[in-house]
Amino acid sequence: MSETTSPTEHVLTDRRDGVLTITLNRPERRNAMSREMVEGLAEHLEQAAGDDTVGAVVLTGAGRAFCAGGDVQQFDEDGGEGGGATEVDPDAVALQVAQQRATVSRIHTLPQPVVAALPGAAAGAGLGLALAADLRIGTPRTVVATAFATVGLSGDYGVAWLLDRLVGPAVARELLLLNPRLDGQRCLELGLVNQLVAEDELAGAAHDLAARLAAGPRPALGHIKRNLVDAPGLSLEESMEREVQRHKECGLSEDHVEAVRAFVEKRPPVFR
Repeated sequence: MSETTSPTEHVLTDRRDGVLTITLNRPERRNAMSREMVEGLAEHLEQAAGDDTVGAVVLTGAGRAFCAGGDVQQFDEDGGEGGGATEVDPDAVALQVAQQRATVSRIHTLPQPVVAALPGAAAGAGLGLALAADLRIGTPRTVVATAFATVGLSGDYGVAWLLDRLVGPAVARELLLLNPRLDGQRCLELGLVNQLVAEDELAGAAHDLAARLAAGPRPALGHIKRNLVDAPGLSLEESMEREVQRHKECGLSEDHVEAVRAFVEKRPPVFR
């Protein structure tokens, strides 16, 4: 096992069993997002996208929270997110759009499967990071909240888009307009998390799930994810055309030949 830090200590990384674990590391602020954290997360995600040794990614938070979203205490010190300005700064808009593309969009489209492990609160922009992952694991302590309306904001980091697709427009409106606090069990019922485990089992369960994915047929899993990412914006016919191309590419792979042979021989496949 190896552990390193980003240029900022607000993000930690660990590599083991083909799994890259990225930990948001401001536990004293419930992992509220700093500029350093966003930049460090973006850097590691970009590196993972082009790293063939990474078969899956775990995204989690240090301490007892996943990510509380924007740093509200910092907003207060700055006179609000706008810093006391009376007009929207186009440069600030461009910067935040770029940051969201480098984090939420990157998680959503990363070639490798991403597992979000939620030890506690995932709120606001932090919820966007969690929802962009392919799979989510929580505990009885997990709490999800959109949180934006509570601080007089409309929301960012893709939360509206992701919620609409994960839980449907009616529930998405309820969560964004009324901001209920959802515990782990309610998150499981709504499909916002895929499973719940005991608090002390979360890290191991997330790693085991990611390692299982990393040991699988990586090109096929990457194409499956790409099919799922493409599907909402395509017609059925367009989706099937892209599926066939990727399906045929997988059919040329050693992984496919090995999986077929293993099926016939009634043994587990060994993907390379």
